[in-house]
Amino acid sequence: MKKIFLFAILFTLTACASAQDWAKAKIEKSPRHHEFVNVKHGDREVNCFITYPEVKDKATAVIVIHEIFGLSDWARSVTDDLAAAGYIAIAPDLLSGSAAGGGGTAELIKSGAEVGQAIRKLPADQITADLNAVAEYLAKLPSCNGKVAVGGFCWGGTQTFRFATNNKDVKAALVFYGSGPEKEEDLARIKAPVYGFYGGNDNRVTSTVAKSAELMKKAGKTYEPKTYDDAGHGFMRAGEAPDPNEANKKAHDEAWTRIKELLKKL
Repeated sequence: MKKIFLFAILFTLTACASAQDWAKAKIEKSPRHHEFVNVKHGDREVNCFITYPEVKDKATAVIVIHEIFGLSDWARSVTDDLAAAGYIAIAPDLLSGSAAGGGGTAELIKSGAEVGQAIRKLPADQITADLNAVAEYLAKLPSCNGKVAVGGFCWGGTQTFRFATNNKDVKAALVFYGSGPEKEEDLARIKAPVYGFYGGNDNRVTSTVAKSAELMKKAGKTYEPKTYDDAGHGFMRAGEAPDPNEANKKAHDEAWTRIKELLKKL
């Protein structure tokens, strides 16, 4: 039984890796500049993937918070999509230091560790400190205009909403199929508008939207959720995969149009 279980884990990891080969290929074909950078704060060092747009003026920057799968090829490809739209984009590996020897997502996968479990063990204060350090790093880049927004997916969507409660300087929070904080005192600290993106066939998460809307309205904060009919959880990734269903692809395309419209207003 144990052997079957281990085989299932290895099969799932292999399937997830091969399923994102298309995302890796997209990054490799991109004409934009990508690089890994280490953002240091205190005794921590966060490994990040950053992509720069090809523009003549200073640009707004966006922090991309990865899914529960860690810093995947797809998460890195999102930074390239944002750069293609004219924004500096960075995806921090919030699992940095979680693997033996100080590695992050890639090293955990190589060791056969369960990435999702590792993410669930991350201290909330550490996540906030990592994101604050990344936001500060971006704002000080010579090519940045000082404006920093944040967007995240799944687990990263929830963290995006939470980060908006902890950083008064972030200009906008784009929450993709993530739930919101439930404490009124947390929501009271939000300064930025929060924009939600949800799947119509993702009731586990989308059912929390009404409560978030109620709490945000009570706190006098801007929260604009949008639900995409028939789209499932993870539609931003599934919608651009080689074999997307019609609803996920439509939601993905419409969401990207909305992303660009929202960021343009900053």
